[in-house]
Amino acid sequence: MSARTPAIMVQGTGSNVGKSLLVAGLCRLFARRGLRVRPFKPQNMSNNAAAVDGGEIGRAQALQARAAGVPATVHMNPVLLKPESDRRSQIIVQGKRYGRLEASAFRERGSLLPAVLSSFEHLSRDADLIIVEGAGSPAETNLRKGDIANMGFASAARVPVLLAGDIDRGGVIASLVGTHAVLSPDDQGLVRGFLINKFRGDVSLFEEGLATIATMTGWPTLGVVPWFKDAHMLPAEDALDLTSGTKTDATLKVAVPILPRIANFDDLDPLKLEPTVDLTMVPPGTPLPADADLIVIPGSKATMADLAFFRKQGWDIDLAAHLRHGGKVVGLCGGYQMLGRSISDPEGIEGEPSIVPGLGLLDVETILTTDKTVRPVQARHLPSGLDLSAYEIHLGRTSGADTVRAPFEVEGLPDGAVSPDGRVFGTYLHGLFATDAFRQAFLTSLHPEAATGSFYYEAEVERILDALADHLDHHLDTDQILRIARDGL
Repeated sequence: MSARTPAIMVQGTGSNVGKSLLVAGLCRLFARRGLRVRPFKPQNMSNNAAAVDGGEIGRAQALQARAAGVPATVHMNPVLLKPESDRRSQIIVQGKRYGRLEASAFRERGSLLPAVLSSFEHLSRDADLIIVEGAGSPAETNLRKGDIANMGFASAARVPVLLAGDIDRGGVIASLVGTHAVLSPDDQGLVRGFLINKFRGDVSLFEEGLATIATMTGWPTLGVVPWFKDAHMLPAEDALDLTSGTKTDATLKVAVPILPRIANFDDLDPLKLEPTVDLTMVPPGTPLPADADLIVIPGSKATMADLAFFRKQGWDIDLAAHLRHGGKVVGLCGGYQMLGRSISDPEGIEGEPSIVPGLGLLDVETILTTDKTVRPVQARHLPSGLDLSAYEIHLGRTSGADTVRAPFEVEGLPDGAVSPDGRVFGTYLHGLFATDAFRQAFLTSLHPEAATGSFYYEAEVERILDALADHLDHHLDTDQILRIARDGL
């Protein structure tokens, strides 16, 4: 990286401390000051991906690029690990499928550092400031060898670090002091300050805590960020962040089973935020609610394994009862594949070569192939004639009799399938509910009073990003953060 390109890296004392939103807010804040800001995450692990620039990156980095006011590129997240099981992940390098990584070989990811540094250098050529997001925690010293996500990257790229602690989960003093204690002296020296995130209550009560951390670590504090109540309204990166709605006066109830390898679940965000929709995320061990108007089967990174899990939960029985009582079903990507008569994996993409029966709610069959479709698209909803923006990330081809009633057209070709009675449909399109006109038309088709016509999803995301930037600017020493980035190491 050019020495003239300021950068700062936000690391955390653990996962889910709020790093992604802190980076998004800082991107919006400094972009509003007229700087050319670029987000960067060396390594991400998430099945919530975005199709950009001919490849895929973590959804959080796409949101951060939006916050910075620039198009997202594959260089903003050069290494993306997409978990396929508890012990194996698909590796995406600079947007393209690279291979698989077994848990036993996790330390070998250090071989990807040249690609990471190449992408970082690429971004630096056209930036006034790069804001880097770490992954997990630098305190995982067992993973320090071969690290490209935290201190390994910061050291190689010579980027100063800002360490964030989450006070909401408790033990934040121990988390920050303990992180300092286990880091090597060289890694300790990369940290230029710390902040406290997700604070509730009277900040003055924590002044002694700040002093303790500063004394025991030698790191200065850069601020205490109170709880940001609208954080849940921005796209979540981790499936652990998925929450259900609590709208007792909603017109429609939408239920979504939480699959073990649920993917691209930001598809659901526009429905979650609709004032008239109560979105219920159904955890394992819980039946699909009998009073749901619509059941959405989401995308999956391991379609066949998640289909087996779906059946093990008895959700196939609940789904059949839902349809008997007049309910409707939507399958998105992997969920679409599950709705068909069968899924065939002749090349062993998801394990041993096999063929499994689907849920049989659509007269289609899916064959998994090694060719991966990753692209943003402009589509048309054929029944309404409405245009919408969406994206595709999937393996496989789906065909069959019910595709003659394809609900969408993409670049002149049909996409998806609809059952003869019109109550089940599936599509490979992600992000379709973010288009306000389509979402409102779709909800109205379920219930005439389901769409208020006054909620605009994209505008709401912009409002929240601006509010987040204001929030951070008020509670953090953002001038000092910028000075740290400019001074470097």
